[in-house]
Amino acid sequence: MKTTSYLAIPIFCNALALSACQTTAQTPLINNDITVDASTLLIAIDSDGDGVSNELDQCPATPYNVVVDDRGCPFTMPGVGLKMEYRAFFDKDSSELLPKYQAELDNVGVKMQEYKTATIRIEGHNSRTEVDSASIDNANALAQDRANKVKDYLISKYKIAPERITATEYGARRPIASSDSEEGNMLNRRVYAIASEPEE
Repeated sequence: MKTTSYLAIPIFCNALALSACQTTAQTPLINNDITVDASTLLIAIDSDGDGVSNELDQCPATPYNVVVDDRGCPFTMPGVGLKMEYRAFFDKDSSELLPKYQAELDNVGVKMQEYKTATIRIEGHNSRTEVDSASIDNANALAQDRANKVKDYLISKYKIAPERITATEYGARRPIASSDSEEGNMLNRRVYAIASEPEE
């Protein structure tokens, strides 16, 4: 009888150990519901990197490292003398100087009256969509007319002497933007001018 009870104890212990190993593990609950805040993120694009977004930039394609005002246009620093840029953009096949570009040109006219020896160089440009590809290297009357409109405005309104103004056309030979989009073509239909005092 004693032998039987001694054998029963190890069997009982082994049975307990085995039953403990066979306990079923509970699978943790996984919550697959993920909430995402899908708020729209608006990014202001600044193509010329002057710190003024394209939407507000009145002087797109400002050269790198040029100090600009809150409209994105370069301005003259005190004590530097006159160095002032001007840009205007045109409707397709038009040389009409739109009113929104006249206010900035008025600033140029006032400064040129103040700086009596300053001169201005005006460049007229076309988009590719305004020029026949066969004549892209030829002189372009529309681009010249755009430059002349700015010149005539300064002469008639501010009495700037014609010899202080140079107006030149470059047709579609100097694009500043791709011609693959209407926005690019609009940027290329432009006048660019720089007024400065002659270097001594």
